[in-house]
Amino acid sequence: MLIQANKNTDVDMNPNLLIGEEWREGSRKERIMVEDPATGGTIGSVSDADVSDAMLAVDAAYTAGHGWAATSARDRCEILRRCFELITRDANELANIISLENGKAIKDARGEVAYAAEFFRWFSEEGVRARGDIGMAPSGNNHILVQYQPIGVSLLITPWNFPAAMATRKIAPALAAGCTCVLKPATATPLTAYAIVRIMLEAGVPPGVVNVITTSTTGSVVNAILNDSRVRKLSFTGSTEVGRTLLREAAGQVINSSMELGGNAPFLVFEDADLDSAVEGAMVAKMRNGGEACTAANRFLVHRSVAEAFTERLVSAMSRLKVGPGVNEDTDCGAMINNEAVKKIQELVDDAKAVGARVLCGGAATDEKGFYYPPTVLDNVPLTAKMFREEIFGPVAPIYVFETEEEAIRLANDTEYGLVAYLYTKDTGRGLRISAALEAGMVALNRGLVSDPAAPFGGVKQSGLGREGAQHGMLEFMEPKYIATSWAC
Repeated sequence: MLIQANKNTDVDMNPNLLIGEEWREGSRKERIMVEDPATGGTIGSVSDADVSDAMLAVDAAYTAGHGWAATSARDRCEILRRCFELITRDANELANIISLENGKAIKDARGEVAYAAEFFRWFSEEGVRARGDIGMAPSGNNHILVQYQPIGVSLLITPWNFPAAMATRKIAPALAAGCTCVLKPATATPLTAYAIVRIMLEAGVPPGVVNVITTSTTGSVVNAILNDSRVRKLSFTGSTEVGRTLLREAAGQVINSSMELGGNAPFLVFEDADLDSAVEGAMVAKMRNGGEACTAANRFLVHRSVAEAFTERLVSAMSRLKVGPGVNEDTDCGAMINNEAVKKIQELVDDAKAVGARVLCGGAATDEKGFYYPPTVLDNVPLTAKMFREEIFGPVAPIYVFETEEEAIRLANDTEYGLVAYLYTKDTGRGLRISAALEAGMVALNRGLVSDPAAPFGGVKQSGLGREGAQHGMLEFMEPKYIATSWAC
């Protein structure tokens, strides 16, 4: 099935693997079905790769590697700039695909496409700035020259919740650095990745520079790739549990690894906060993509003196959200990714209720066709509730109360995760002081959104290794080479 995108582009809803210059059927003849979370119906399918297909993808990436690395940074970046332009051209069609296969509201999908495109624009500018260093050794015996070189063939593994942005956030810096790659998107939302890569080929990306495989046997396929000595980089976004497994597998070949893993973001509201602004930020931090985001606010820590007022405002805002199929223009909160996700959310809500939490709105999955969960607010949530420790990954906002600044920091940091934290206060000094004390790779101070292609995205503790975006994102795909030399002055 093809969706007509515009006069230049057809979006293939049944793509094959992309290996080198060929769109080829996977060796596993049964295809992987792609569901619409809004209805549970099938909207397309993708080829199913086995280990032999994966090795062909590595072959193609390795073969193309020398030529791509030797291509001037300017020429590489002109292609990336063209990718930005073409994705922007096809933004509406890509947003429709995202909404269909992911379930998210079309407004969120359009925002994701714009964000995804920006990684190509940012790295088209950053790719010509991989400057080295030169200096004199303290002994005076030699000069120190440092230059940055592409790390090599890279395996990129992306999740289902942001199928466009998570792909471009890895592909763009890899290509800017001069690396070739094998992309393995999540099988729940693979159509977006294939559509983007098709656009990249139109933009002039040479065959073999980007290869795409989907597989129903992820463990064996990824293991085979990570045990190929030609593969030198792993970039993964997903759960901490899977990240730990991949790090163990990558250790065999000592593969350079970047990990963007789970989160348990605190959202702190102090007694002097602008409550209207805090609620507005909370709605962004919690409800972007229906809460299915590693950056989603997971624990609302509110000062006792403003807890009632903040809660009333938040309940009002959450109750007004319209739940429905993501493709509908008036939908605010689309479907969750699958039935298992809905069950997990309900289990966490039921557990919180069982230990004393009070449901102020939502709180129960609907019987409607599709995988929906209503926007939910809980208060009186004990710290013993499972959702204090675990990612909710859905539209549920649990509220906890604190008394002092010290208690707020302690509660915020009382987690194995450290991806992002949010805080609201009118006192800039306090805000910066607390930002420094929070154990998180990113802090949103009086804001509900941190993501920006020009900023280093990543976490501390069990939330990951390395950074994406900014200049850091490209350097993750490069190795510094030191050359010791002497010459006459």
